[in-house]
Amino acid sequence: MSDDLKAAAQREGSFLRTAKAIAWAFFGVRKDSSYHEDLAKLNPVHVLVAGVAGAALFVLALVLLVRWVIGSGVATG
Repeated sequence: MSDDLKAAAQREGSFLRTAKAIAWAFFGVRKDSSYHEDLAKLNPVHVLVAGVAGAALFVLALVLLVRWVIGSGVATG
């Protein structure tokens, strides 16, 4: 593991800030200055965990939405 990666993993960035950055990334709207600030301050381990959790929640929400629509009878003609 390189020294840069070790140093990045030791960052003290908060998980809440990381979750907020991941949410904005999923939405697709980020200021360039905010991106660079997050890149310098966020812990990459937190980013990985928050990204996987966010993707899992997104898929779960889609599955529940589809099940609700099919179960309500709206999807049938």
